[in-house]
Amino acid sequence: MASNYSFDVVSDFDRQELVNAVDQAIREINSRYDLKDTKTTVELGEEVITVNTDSEFTLESVHTILRTKAAKRNLSQKIFEYGKPESASGNRVRQEVKLKKGISQEIGKKITKLIRDEFKKVQASIQGDAVRISSKSKDELQQIIDRLKQEDFPVALQFTNYR
Repeated sequence: MASNYSFDVVSDFDRQELVNAVDQAIREINSRYDLKDTKTTVELGEEVITVNTDSEFTLESVHTILRTKAAKRNLSQKIFEYGKPESASGNRVRQEVKLKKGISQEIGKKITKLIRDEFKKVQASIQGDAVRISSKSKDELQQIIDRLKQEDFPVALQFTNYR
């Protein structure tokens, strides 16, 4: 049995869960007494969430609500990259929250270097915005998954295509 086993390390999130989390956040913002008159809007775009509210203070409240709703839906906090709050018309504050998806070349190189240094018989290669890891031993792949979970990368990691 000289077959190879492999899996992909990716950074992704469930789009539908994010849609649900944003919907729940909007519902809570509209029903909360302290946020009712702020005319806060939260818009989910393809790669960004735009928050428009009346002050930096309510912006913090919106962040907390958004984080809580995302956490309840098993979405990592690492997918959110908060931009600088900027002034909008009429004494309002706007902020874009970028949604991080995919593993950058730089992080991919860190992952492959870590694996090459610690696991000698394993191949790791960067393929677009994912890292493919292959080995002759399933046990070794399990150890690699455990090892990568111990590291604190700036993106959320998932392990897919395990075969």
